[in-house]
Amino acid sequence: MSGPAFQGGLDRAGVPLVDGIDKVTGRARYTADLDHTGALVARILRSPISHGDIVRLDVSKALALDGVAAIVTGEDCAITYGVLPIAMNEYPMARDRVRYRGEPVAAVAAVDAETARQALDLIELELRELPAYYESEAARAPDAWLLHDNKPGNIEREVHNEFGDLAAGFEAADLIRTHTHHCAEVNHAQIEPHACLMDYDPVTGRLTAQSVSQVGYYLHLMLARCLEIDPSRVRVIKPFVGGGFGARVEVLNFEVIAALLARKASGRVLMRLSREETFITHRARPQTDITLTIGTRRDGRFTACSCEVVQRGGAYAGYGIVTILYAGALLQGLYDIPAVKYDGYRVYTNLPPCGAMRGHGSVDVRHAFENLVDRMARELGLDPFAVRRANLLAAPTRTLNDLMVNSYGLAECLDKVERASGWHERIGRLPPGKGLGMACSHYVSGSAKPIHFTGEPHAVVALRLDFDGGITALTGAADIGQGSSTVVAITVAETLGVALNRVRVISGDSAITPKDNGAYSSRITFMVGNAAIDAATKLKQILIAAAARKLEAVPEQIECAGESFFIGSGAQAALGFAEVVKAALVDEGAITVKGIFTCPPESQGGQHRGGAVGSTMGFSYAAQVVEVSVDDATGLITVDKVWAALDCGRAINPLAVVGQVQGAVWMGMGQAMCEETRYLDGLPAHASFLEYRMPTMIESPPIEVAIVESVDPFGPFGAKEASEGALAGFPPAMVNAVANAIGIDLDDLPATPDRVVEALARRRREAKRAVAVRAAS
Repeated sequence: MSGPAFQGGLDRAGVPLVDGIDKVTGRARYTADLDHTGALVARILRSPISHGDIVRLDVSKALALDGVAAIVTGEDCAITYGVLPIAMNEYPMARDRVRYRGEPVAAVAAVDAETARQALDLIELELRELPAYYESEAARAPDAWLLHDNKPGNIEREVHNEFGDLAAGFEAADLIRTHTHHCAEVNHAQIEPHACLMDYDPVTGRLTAQSVSQVGYYLHLMLARCLEIDPSRVRVIKPFVGGGFGARVEVLNFEVIAALLARKASGRVLMRLSREETFITHRARPQTDITLTIGTRRDGRFTACSCEVVQRGGAYAGYGIVTILYAGALLQGLYDIPAVKYDGYRVYTNLPPCGAMRGHGSVDVRHAFENLVDRMARELGLDPFAVRRANLLAAPTRTLNDLMVNSYGLAECLDKVERASGWHERIGRLPPGKGLGMACSHYVSGSAKPIHFTGEPHAVVALRLDFDGGITALTGAADIGQGSSTVVAITVAETLGVALNRVRVISGDSAITPKDNGAYSSRITFMVGNAAIDAATKLKQILIAAAARKLEAVPEQIECAGESFFIGSGAQAALGFAEVVKAALVDEGAITVKGIFTCPPESQGGQHRGGAVGSTMGFSYAAQVVEVSVDDATGLITVDKVWAALDCGRAINPLAVVGQVQGAVWMGMGQAMCEETRYLDGLPAHASFLEYRMPTMIESPPIEVAIVESVDPFGPFGAKEASEGALAGFPPAMVNAVANAIGIDLDDLPATPDRVVEALARRRREAKRAVAVRAAS
């Protein structure tokens, strides 16, 4: 299954992203920048309460307002939608009942924003309030009102898996420790607020959708589903996207609402959400409580692990089933653990729905695991690096839960950050208030089993070559800033042996490009990259055949390099690329080829319930060391430097890999230090960039990145994912560094100054009590 070897014809230092110039010069057009001449302005009426029945909804006065073209309510769409076929329990607008504060109830399309606002004020909404639950514990109480009648106990999904002999594992342990960690809800906080432009042609019945989506194919499916129109009448175009990070891997309610308005108004509708509305639409990392038990021998070898996870999922399913499954599945695949037990609970609450976020499902549990391992290492008097090395996997292998590990560069990652940080020379020798911490992490290179299983290839790329000699790559893959279009261009150019600027990439237009499942779970480099190589290999064979005819040779004798084709001996003059293209076009004209990639059945997970979640063709691996300074008077943590090493297989574009690792570390820093979504009576308390605290350049430390190339046997040129694997390592590495600096173990994320001060005060109180007890005895 492996593709051609990487020849290194392109600059191994890396190349700038193919769309980078457009972005830095302002030529790039994001959804809100699109030409919306003649478009109506859409606004949403949102529920003022967190839970209640809709008693009366009267839009007649608003509809009579001059300049109002259309109004839609829950009565306009009786079809549920969602990312998972088995968990579509959400309507675009509430029908009969609202389940979170800010849930859409109605929407208006008017000639301008002011008219739309006035219309919203004229809508008469009467609600009968019901009990609301903002915490998982309250929602799970025996007497709690059910948010969904078919979900007893307000449990969206519970998962129970056990692999290996847990009892024997703990019996063999020399040390067993249990601890509970609490991780706050975190928002993606992408720069670009949500927006979409919907254009409905009443003559043809066609809908053209342009949106911020990461998943054009799913958006296409859900628009056709909710509007009950034939999919052939829907076209989805992806403009530039100003950050996704998982916020847009689901179809979002405002997209369907705007489409409903466009059809009802028989025209164009522009929907631009405010920053507050973008926060309310949410879909981010859920608040999570992790109770973890680890058993280990005196030498640091793990013997068993038991984990319970409770996620506060919000009001609707969304990605919830996958998230709670990922949290357990990805306990494995990083270390060799002989026995693992997992109990997961995803709980409905009266809050905006949570979903997927960078490092989907793995970050909070990995934080708890790496943090508890460090605490146990200190208790055993072991070095944290030695403990990790005592538990390394040996690739190729299959984990207890049947995950396939084909390449494994964690050992080299550990070596690199250990040396670069001067760990052994500096640990325990830093000035007071300074500390070092380390942790490891991993992530999937695309889900081996697609969400919507259709039997089609996981990825398709088409290449077109015509008289001008330019190669156009057509892909449905969504470039959301991660550089996927650049990967497609590089893989095509490298396979064909042509200059990178000869390749043009057109992506994300369902009327032109092949279907692609979307930008999620770091699938594009692995899957779309392999499809691009397959297509380019087929095109190369056509060109070689044309060159052979021209040179009166057989194709097996032809070699090509640097846009030249020649007989292997080099005895004859070479043919230039343009001449070979001209020969290939004779008789048939423009050439179109198609490449595909599909994960084999053996990579698609185990037979246990939820076994497909976490399955992948290749895992990335990362190790980090974080250096901090802690002010024990104010509790302020300063990150001084980060050393991160990532095994991404072959680095197709090293420049982009370094950028992705730095971005992952930075997002992990936000979750570790300051990011937290809090609610006041169900309303986000930090729904703007003034209140939602993120690291700025002032807090951002130097991040030294080392690339480890394990070269995966199935990846494109040996590549694996590079965007998510490093994120989950930062929070535990930082918290471990804080423990090294001031001797305090922090249980909650984010580690804000007030939590640090509180922990220091608690230690002082405990010390005083201990002195008092000794004195009394």
